[in-house]
Amino acid sequence: MCPSARHVSGGGGCGGSSNPGSRPPPVPGLSPPKAAGRMSLAAPRCCCCWERRPGKGLAVRLCLLSATLLLCLQLLLRRSWDAAGAKLVGAEHKPDRRRAEKANEAAAGRRQVTYVRSGRRRSAAGPTCCLQGAPLRASRKKAIRWHIDLQPWASPVPSLSNEALRLLKYISTIQMSCDHMNTKDLPETLDNIKRPWSVCLDDRLNLIHRMKTKQCRLYSLGLGDDDNQFELNMAKSGCEVHRFDPSIKSAHIQDGHLWYHRLSIDWRDPNPAIAAHNLHVNTKKLGTIMNDFGHHKIDVLKADMESAEWKILENLILEDVVPQIGQLVFEIHVHWPGFEVSGNDSTVVRYWYSLLKELELKDFKLFHTYKDITKPQIFLKREAFNASSCYTLSWVNTRWK
Repeated sequence: MCPSARHVSGGGGCGGSSNPGSRPPPVPGLSPPKAAGRMSLAAPRCCCCWERRPGKGLAVRLCLLSATLLLCLQLLLRRSWDAAGAKLVGAEHKPDRRRAEKANEAAAGRRQVTYVRSGRRRSAAGPTCCLQGAPLRASRKKAIRWHIDLQPWASPVPSLSNEALRLLKYISTIQMSCDHMNTKDLPETLDNIKRPWSVCLDDRLNLIHRMKTKQCRLYSLGLGDDDNQFELNMAKSGCEVHRFDPSIKSAHIQDGHLWYHRLSIDWRDPNPAIAAHNLHVNTKKLGTIMNDFGHHKIDVLKADMESAEWKILENLILEDVVPQIGQLVFEIHVHWPGFEVSGNDSTVVRYWYSLLKELELKDFKLFHTYKDITKPQIFLKREAFNASSCYTLSWVNTRWK
C-alpha cells in the first residue's frame, strides 16, 4: 500500500516541492479544485512507479554484471586453452626439431671430411730390399670385363672329343721359332729330372741384352718345389730372381741375386673380413706384389702352380698384367679342371682354349712346348687322346721392349 497523500505532499513526492508550505502549481485548463483532485489521484500512482523502478534498475545492473563476468570468464578460458594448445604443439614438434638439429650437425661433420683415394698401391710393410731404387708404380687399371670371351665351340654340336683335340693341337704347335734356348745343354733323356724351362735368347729380343746389363728380372712361382736350378742359372746370367714359395721359414731371404719370399701367388687377394681368408695372409695376386715391390716389368715369369695356373692366368689377363711380362714359362695341368674351374668336361676344355687364345690376342707367341711323358697320361681323369697330364709351354711377348 502506498502512503497517504499527505505524506507524499509533505515529503516531496512526485514533482512536489521540498517546502511543506508551498502548493503545487496549477494545472493549465483546470480549476484549482479539479487540479487538486487530479493531483491527489495521480500522486499514489506516481509513488508506486517510483517504488518499482529501483527493482528494475537493480535487475538490469545485475544482468549487465553477470554478462560482464561471463565474458571475462570466457576470455580467460580461451586464453588458457590457447596456451595449452601451444604447449601441446610445441611438444609434438620438439622431436622433429631435435632430429633436424642432429641432421644439420651430421651434415656439417660430413662436409668437414674429405675422402682421398690414393692412385698408388703400396704395402706399408713391403720388403725394403725390393724397393731400393725402384720407383713406385701407379695402380693398375682393372679390365672392364670380368670374364674372358669364350671362343666358339670347336664343332656345331659341343663335344669333349672335338674340344680336346683342338686344345691339344694348339699347345703342340709352335707359333714362333727361337734359335737360342737355354735347354739345349740339357741331356735329352726321359730319365732327366730337370724340367725344360725354356726362355728365348735370340738377339732380336730384348731379354739377352737386359741380362748382359744386369737389368733382367725374373719371378718364379712355385709350391715347395726344390728344383731351383733354372733360377740359379738365370741369377748367374745377370737376372734379379724373385722366388715365391710359402714353405720357406723367413719372410724374405737374399742369396746374391736371388730372393726368396714367403708368399704365394693367387688369383685374388685375401679378404680380411672373411675368417677363412685369414689362413692365407701370405697369399696375394701377382699385380699386388708387383705394386708392393715397385716393379714395373717382369722379363720372365715362370709358374708351376699345380693346377692353380688356369685361374692365375685368367687374373693376369683380366687385370691387364700380361703386357708387363716379357716371356711366360708355364706348366699346365689337364688331368682335372683345376681350382675353382667348374662346368662339364667340354666346357672346361673350351675355357682352357679361350685363355690361351687371349694370350695370342695380346701378342704372345708360343715358341716352345714340351709334353711330359713321365707324368700320368690322363686327360680330365680319362686315359684318352694320347695326352699327358702335364705340359710345359713358353711364350714370348712380341711387343716387349
